Amino acid sequence: MIEITDHIALGDHELAFTYMLASGPGGQNVNKVNTAAQLRFDARRSPSLPPDVLARLERLAGSRLTNEGVIVITAKRFRTQERNRADATQRLAALIVRAASPPAPRVVTGPTRGEKERRLRAKARRAEVKSLRGRPEAQD
Repeated sequence: MIEITDHIALGDHELAFTYMLASGPGGQNVNKVNTAAQLRFDARRSPSLPPDVLARLERLAGSRLTNEGVIVITAKRFRTQERNRADATQRLAALIVRAASPPAPRVVTGPTRGEKERRLRAKARRAEVKSLRGRPEAQD
């Protein structure tokens, strides 16, 4: 079991790992050892996630979410499978923690004094432009 929050824990059977060749620095080790870890987590079918957390998680996952509702995280920062596996698991946990906390409600505020003054100055400028479009007044 992977503890995410006090109320959310993922079972090991919910996470699927595959390993592949990593790119980037690492010398010959990169070319011959499958060290990069790819984590797949089927969020839509997970019994561990409440519906509200699932909805926020799908929004936060972005391009890491497939059409089937599977979150795919690839970790290849480290030289060993174990560290890349732990890195992918930590990144998924951090994503779920962010989704588990509901967003703060927006507090509706009125316009500031500066906004009001700018709006009134813009209205006055516009009124001046429009007043100049009329017929010229008769001169005595």
